[in-house]
Amino acid sequence: MFWWQAQAGDGLTVAFTNTAAGNLALHVGDDPAQVRRRRAALEQHMDVPAGSLAFMNQVHSNVVATVPRLRTPRTDSSPVSSEGEFSAAEGPAGDAPTADALLSPDGSVPLAVMVADCVPVVLAGRSGTGVVTAVAHAGRRGLLTGILANTVQDMRAAGALSLRAWIGPAVCGSCYEVPPAMLEEAAEILPAVRSRTRWGTPALDLPGGAQAQLVDLDVDVLRVGGCTLESDDLYSHRRSSAAGRFAGLVWR
Repeated sequence: MFWWQAQAGDGLTVAFTNTAAGNLALHVGDDPAQVRRRRAALEQHMDVPAGSLAFMNQVHSNVVATVPRLRTPRTDSSPVSSEGEFSAAEGPAGDAPTADALLSPDGSVPLAVMVADCVPVVLAGRSGTGVVTAVAHAGRRGLLTGILANTVQDMRAAGALSLRAWIGPAVCGSCYEVPPAMLEEAAEILPAVRSRTRWGTPALDLPGGAQAQLVDLDVDVLRVGGCTLESDDLYSHRRSSAAGRFAGLVWR
């Protein structure tokens, strides 16, 4: 079920799922009932309360949503958002937040970020009263417009110190071929993304760019590794437009 899992100290566990956990997204044409069953199985495997795992409607933005506390889990009969997401992190209308990072100021809410080539980033930091946790979806657009910087800023505003980050599997810089103009535009903003494919064409190294940004923000970084395009154990949108989504997770 997990591509990688580790105890992160302070009672935290960080993990990234693989295809054995199944598709966890409700927006890719999969049977919603099956997706909810997989999410429930994942929660059981994580040993967290049923319905507590917080997801978000990811739109390649630089918006961070805060999950202040664990709310009462939803039932399957409850209404869901237009994207089909539901979680403990619901807004006033009962929808999962539309954002590309989730932050739990007290680390009490299990958090999930879904990807299938973009970079999943899990973050944690100590605070005066415990821990602050976050997850971020760092695709090309979000990475270049500051999703990681905004997440780190909001974590520090919540009292987080000694920040750590885990960069999960993503399409690697040797596989993510892009047009020359896109490479130049991205590298002008974030030089660390500049790369070439194994066959010599322009490419973007999104995990490398994410690491460079986090290091510049004084965050201790661990790269888990794994290329989504190269591994059949991970979902890749580039390999198949019908791909599901795997998740980066943090919980106590």
